[in-house]
Amino acid sequence: MSVRLSEFGSKEIVNIVDGKRWGLVEDSDLIIDEDTGKIHSIVLYEPGGFFRGRGNYIEIPWDAIKRIGDDMIIVEFEGKPRKFY
Repeated sequence: MSVRLSEFGSKEIVNIVDGKRWGLVEDSDLIIDEDTGKIHSIVLYEPGGFFRGRGNYIEIPWDAIKRIGDDMIIVEFEGKPRKFY
């Protein structure tokens, strides 16, 4: 799967496991493997937090992405939010 980063940011992330909208890619962080340059995961933060790094977050592995469409990214992920300390 090949997508330009500039095309990636405005897409909404939707989980097919629970049907919820999890947010926009532009409001997340991408974890990138320094050696290969490949995206390892997407980190989404709990809405309403003033600073990133505080509150709950969820890390979605790249292999959980099932489809990248024009407007959204469909993921299949059963993970639970974790707490930053």
